[in-house]
Formats: sequence, structure tokens, C-alpha cells
Amino acid sequence: MTTLLEPETHKSLREAVSAFARKHPRTDNREFWQAAAKLGYIGVNLPEAYGGGGGGISELSLVLEEMGAAGNPLLMMIVSPAICGTVISRFGTESQKREWLPALADGSRLMAFGITEPDAGSNSHRITTTARRDGTDWVLTGRKVFVSGVDIADATLVVGRTEDARTGRLKPCLFIVPRDTPGFRRRPIDMELDAEEKQFELVLDDVRLPADALVGDEDAGLLQLFAGLNPERVMTAAFGIGMGRHALSRAVEYARERTVWKTPIGAHQAIAHPLAQAHIDLELARLMMQKAARLYDAGDDIGAGEAANMAKYAAGEACVKAVDQAVHTLGGNGLTREYGLARLITASRVARIAPVSREMILNYVSHQTLGLPKSY
Repeated sequence: MTTLLEPETHKSLREAVSAFARKHPRTDNREFWQAAAKLGYIGVNLPEAYGGGGGGISELSLVLEEMGAAGNPLLMMIVSPAICGTVISRFGTESQKREWLPALADGSRLMAFGITEPDAGSNSHRITTTARRDGTDWVLTGRKVFVSGVDIADATLVVGRTEDARTGRLKPCLFIVPRDTPGFRRRPIDMELDAEEKQFELVLDDVRLPADALVGDEDAGLLQLFAGLNPERVMTAAFGIGMGRHALSRAVEYARERTVWKTPIGAHQAIAHPLAQAHIDLELARLMMQKAARLYDAGDDIGAGEAANMAKYAAGEACVKAVDQAVHTLGGNGLTREYGLARLITASRVARIAPVSREMILNYVSHQTLGLPKSY
């Protein structure tokens, strides 16, 4: 990897995070989170003026990738510093920045993100959670599903819709909802997924919020929403690439040592070639992820949108294939707890499904990039 693709500062950061993540046992995600935050890894993308590292999504995605490659991914990094931290950094009031950014950076506070709804799926235009004015307050009503880490988050950044006074149409807005706000209820979703971070359904039953709970300009709409969704896609790519690298490294190690008929199984092309293909796919996905992160950090939201979707798609496919091949390489051992790969079979599909399915990404590319007509 040349300095053209990755500067020395990024190489040094990658090596430091890798060493840290490999030495830290994954026994307590909260402890790991706080240790990473103390070293500046969690808030590396947040402004220096508010206690962050002054970097961007390029640096944050690198951190998550290396944690995943070491077998220690932190799913909430996609949510708290990447989505919520970025949105507040770009659009929050000075008061919101002072309240939240230093705490997100030093690990003392976490923020979840609520956008998905039971009947809206990937269509953000069908979001039914509404926010109406009542004097100077806002009142939110609606439901959200598949919201990560609500139980450990101090607040949730909720996507609602308000009525445009000029057109009468509903437009998206974002609100900070503290965890203990009256009317804000959560219910865990029973998932067959081996992950520390739990998934929740949220109910907002006339949740009353002060005026300063609104993040940014009421009229900015989709601009603010996608300021958080593009980093989400880049970080999901990093999550998938890290997981794929971890699975591949375990398989390569096994293929070097496992001997049948006096020959390591890695010497056989039927074993070696699929592993090589998995490595190539992961490296290609990483290149697109780096492109997307750089475009976003440079302020090119449109270019970053296309690249971030492509990166997320490529990483999801590469991750699933790498995990599948790793398990296959180990045979029966790939399904044992000792080797820890079987749990990744389910987890790897998250990179394909969330936060947007691969089919919706193909729709995006066919419509936005290729100019083909919509079917919906």
C-alpha cells in the first residue's frame, strides 16, 4: 500500500489500533469502548475544538476496520460518533455541540440513531413518526425498529417528519431524545445474532421535547439526514471489511498448519484460490470505502453518496464470501466455539442487509448513476 493511497499518518494509526485491539480481550464492550476513547480512537473524526481528534470519516472507518480485523468490532461506532457525532458537528447549535461532542469523544456518553420503521423499510419518504409544534415545544409520535444500543445510549437521534408551512408536505427533521424522556419506551427485539449490542423497538407516545431538541435547520430536510447516512454506509463497509479480514486470517492460519496426507491443506489450489479471491474482494471493497470516505471528508456529498453505497455493497458481498470460505476451509472445526467463526455466519449478513439492502443499492446505482428509469 503506497502513501498515495494511505498517508503515513493513517498507516501509523492503523498499526496502533490493530495492536490495541489485539491485546484487549473482548469481555466487556463498554470497557473496550472507554479504553479506545481514552486513546482518542472513538472521537477521531470529531472536531478538536470539542475534544475530538480533528480527523474525518477516513480515520474513523480505518479504526473500525482494524478493530474488526482483530476480532473486536464496535457496532456503535457506526452510530454514535459517525452518524450522530457527524450530524451534530455539521448542523447542531453551539449548545448542542458543547453538550454532546466532548462526551461522545471521550466515551462518557453514547447516542443511538432511530430511522427505520415497521412499515417504511428502506423508504425514508414513508416515515410516519411525526413532530408537531405545541407552543415552543415539539411533540413526537411514532415507532422505530432495529435501533441499536438504546439501552446503553444516553439519547437517541430520532428522524421524524414535520409539516412544511409553505407546501403542507412532510419533511424529515432530527431530534435528540434523552433516554428517560416521558413517553419514550423501548422493547428489545429477540435476535438470532451473537452481538453485544442489542436491537430495540421504540415507541414515541406524545414525547414532549424542548425547542432546542431539534438538530439544525427545520428546513434543511434531506441534506441533514444524508449527512449522517453517508458516513453510516462507509462505516458499515469498514465493519464488513474488518469482519471479513478477521475470518480470512483465521482460515489462512488454519490452512497453513492443518496437514492431510503430509501436506498443508493450503497448498491445494481448491483451498488456496478461494481464499485468494476473498482477499482480492476485500481489498477492492476497501479501495471504494477509502474513496467514499475521502469524498465525504472533502465535502462532496453527492460524490460520496454514490461511492458510499458502492463501498457498502462491495464490502457486504466480500464479507459474506470471506466468512463462508473461512468456515468451509476449517470444515467441522469452522462450526465449533473454539474457532469462533460460526457466529460470523449470521453477523456477516448484517453488512448485506443493513442499513440498506444490496437490492436498494443496486436501485440507487441504476437510477442515480446509470440514469435508468425507476420501477417504483
